[in-house]
Amino acid sequence: MIRYIIRRLLWGAVLLVIVATLMFVLFRILPTGNPALLRAGRDPHPNLVKEIERVLGLGKPLPVQLWDYLKEIFVHFQFGYSYYSQESVRGLIGERISATVSLAVGAAVLWIVAGLGVGVISALRRHSIMDRFAMGSALFLISAPEFWLGLGLLYLFASDIGVIKVLPGAGTYVGLTSDPWKWFTSLILPWIVLASGSAAVFARLMRGTLSETMREDYIRTARAKGLREKEVVRQGIRAAINPIVTLFGIEVGVLLGGAILVEVVFNIPGIGVENYKAIQSSDFPVVQGTVLLAAIFIILANIVVDVVYAYLDPRVRYS
Repeated sequence: MIRYIIRRLLWGAVLLVIVATLMFVLFRILPTGNPALLRAGRDPHPNLVKEIERVLGLGKPLPVQLWDYLKEIFVHFQFGYSYYSQESVRGLIGERISATVSLAVGAAVLWIVAGLGVGVISALRRHSIMDRFAMGSALFLISAPEFWLGLGLLYLFASDIGVIKVLPGAGTYVGLTSDPWKWFTSLILPWIVLASGSAAVFARLMRGTLSETMREDYIRTARAKGLREKEVVRQGIRAAINPIVTLFGIEVGVLLGGAILVEVVFNIPGIGVENYKAIQSSDFPVVQGTVLLAAIFIILANIVVDVVYAYLDPRVRYS
């Protein structure tokens, strides 16, 4: 297992190099991708543009520029500097990563607990009113855009503009260390919005896989031997959860993409908002840094999924 994890980490590093290279080349060939022009501002003097190109090393051949860029990332852990604020991208990410991690981790826990719980109940009570309501709600949540759902929940439940003023609205986020209770309450609505779509997918998938599992021969044999129903269900869940675990690695990417919209809607000062502003202003170093960070999270999440998968299924062995 250790050798497998090391091998996956090495392949993950190769993937990060490929992602960084693709972004570097893409942003250099875009019509608006000249870093010197972007940093010089509107209607710059040609001499100013040339001086910025000299400082940034843009006169060097493109392969040399790429090598310098990759060396800064993987040797010095520097992602460059913002074209507009001149701040270090690593510093910008470091200031905002706690808010994004709080949002993403809380949403992931909520979607796993809610999705699996609803899926199990629906599978055990198929065709009941509860099952029909749960699956209908899941279909609605899968179809609902996150920004629309966020605005709807703010209109219904926000303490400032809501019809039922029960939860903090947009712009109320504070750090965990500042006020734990306010931190928790300010993230309830964003957690619900970000987790809703993935939880609905998990619920529907869990219902289908568990329903099929509970009709397997070994489940009927377990019941015939007099095994308690709770233990039978537990064995069925363990067998049915494998596809869910596999899907989790994919859903992490969806989660990080949705975090951008949720942070914008609820005005949470996280990496998603910073990335959104950077995209609007063509601040490519910030976009590159946030995309690389997202790639790191996805790679690590998939490695964790493989480890959990091996634990749940004894037939799986990595070498």
